Amino acid sequence: MRRFRLLLPFAVTVLAAQGASEVQIRADRFLKLVNAGYQALYNVESRAQWDASTDVSPIHDAGAETAGKARAAFNGNPALISEARELLEHRKDLNEITVRQLERVLMNAAEGPMTNPKLVGARIEAETKQASIMNGFQFKVDGKPVTANDIDTLLVKSVDLAERRKWWEASKEIGVPLKDGLANLRDLRNGVAKELGYPDYFALQLAKYGMTTDEMLRLCRDIRRELMPLYLELHTWVKYELAKKYGQPVPKRIPAHWINNRWSQNWTGFVDGVDFDPYFKDWKPAQIVTTAEDFYVSLGFPKLPATFWERSDLYPLAKGDPRKKNAHASCWHLDLDSDIRSLMSVENNMEWFSTTHHELGHGYYFISYTNPGVPPLLRDGAAPFFHEGVGELIALATRQVPYLKHAGVLPKDAKLDETKVLLNDALEVAIPFMFWACGTMPEWEADFYAKEMPKDEMNARWWKVVADLQGVEPPSPRSEAWCDPATKTHINDNPAYYYSYGLATVFKFQMHDHIARKILHQDPRNTNYAGHKEVGAFLKGVLAKGATEDWRKVLKDATGEDLSTRAMADYFQPLLVWLQAQNKGRQKGW
Repeated sequence: MRRFRLLLPFAVTVLAAQGASEVQIRADRFLKLVNAGYQALYNVESRAQWDASTDVSPIHDAGAETAGKARAAFNGNPALISEARELLEHRKDLNEITVRQLERVLMNAAEGPMTNPKLVGARIEAETKQASIMNGFQFKVDGKPVTANDIDTLLVKSVDLAERRKWWEASKEIGVPLKDGLANLRDLRNGVAKELGYPDYFALQLAKYGMTTDEMLRLCRDIRRELMPLYLELHTWVKYELAKKYGQPVPKRIPAHWINNRWSQNWTGFVDGVDFDPYFKDWKPAQIVTTAEDFYVSLGFPKLPATFWERSDLYPLAKGDPRKKNAHASCWHLDLDSDIRSLMSVENNMEWFSTTHHELGHGYYFISYTNPGVPPLLRDGAAPFFHEGVGELIALATRQVPYLKHAGVLPKDAKLDETKVLLNDALEVAIPFMFWACGTMPEWEADFYAKEMPKDEMNARWWKVVADLQGVEPPSPRSEAWCDPATKTHINDNPAYYYSYGLATVFKFQMHDHIARKILHQDPRNTNYAGHKEVGAFLKGVLAKGATEDWRKVLKDATGEDLSTRAMADYFQPLLVWLQAQNKGRQKGW
């Protein structure tokens, strides 16, 4: 036993007899070793996953799988689990940042606990296989290959309902080959969570929030209840507009193929006079990315590292290029230090203008908390929704007319109808999205993981949630031969997480309201952050903390409020009044 302790100084020992300073010293020594190993293996796995996402091939899939197993072997090492648990029994003798790191050690271990290596290996293999199927899937219409971007473009432009339905149904084909893998992954993910005492995988993902599944679902339901008056008015206005557009009777629920988004999560293209895409016709995709960087630099942030431009994969593949890459925009912190990259397919339109600003928001969050005060284990958002919230905050800022003029998108003398701008914002990036992100996604995934939804009910339960919470239905009944939830990337590769996007939306309006009113003294609906270094200083104060403090404290310290829909409701209050007048006498609800 004595020899074993010399070889492994962080092995489990009795700490009760040690003084507080000795416990802290022991924890510091343990965490120094863990942080070094964690950062190194995080880098190895991230590089392998980057290769697998940017060049889908069996060789890269195998590399990602091997790297994932190596990282899991370290994070899930039984000796690390035992020592972290032992040290946490003496949390009163440890400083806060130490306790937070030790808790993170156990959260990380729960993703791949090597107390059951066979289970962990099976999960990694299944994750790799699912990602490969998803990344390599070829969409087809009438037997001809099309891309996800092609489908999105068709749904934006076509007014032929038969054609729309055909392309919408083509977008759901990807769910079929993913169904068995998703059901298998649910069991494996629940298995690793239970190995460390979590009831299921959904509960494990909430550990970073310090919340239970019931608490998160209650929060999401409260948010939906508070926003329901505005959603009901928007839903009514939209279904009347769409019925008129397509020459159809007004439905109770909106047919999914009537809406431009494949999942009805954002409702685009309804408002005349606020289509900004034509203003981008002479822009090059690279100009969109450099404009986004300029925005952050104008706030006092540094330029992106040169390696960002050398290593990122930012633009669509050239026609005929045999390489396949993941179609979902993302930003990566590969080494938890200076290697920051983005995977996108930027095109010259408003959606990519906002998305690019959003993704670089992640990059600048990485840059901000990569500092000596934040150990690698805590180089993360204060809560998962903080990362999304910062990206979404900047996306909101990019949609403000004064910024669009500043950035050269709109001419300086452009005049826009304020009600139309507000309506467009509500539909495209805010209110319907909340009933997806705080409704359909968490309700279905909680049912899937926490209640172990039967495989032969996955599609039926999906469409029941969509119908009940979003007021949307498929163009025709969807049997269990399909797996429409699996068509959403996050269900497969970022599971039990999507509520974070909903909370991020609430957060972005709170932060924006504070910046506009308290820092810039501007109207929140007519604001321009660019060039205001005081805004950058405020944001840095939030971002630089990483996950070293409880997210509730970080939010309260920054805005003076707990998480609240107050700012969001205030932002859209003029629109609610306008919609109520428009919808007078109309059939509401579903």
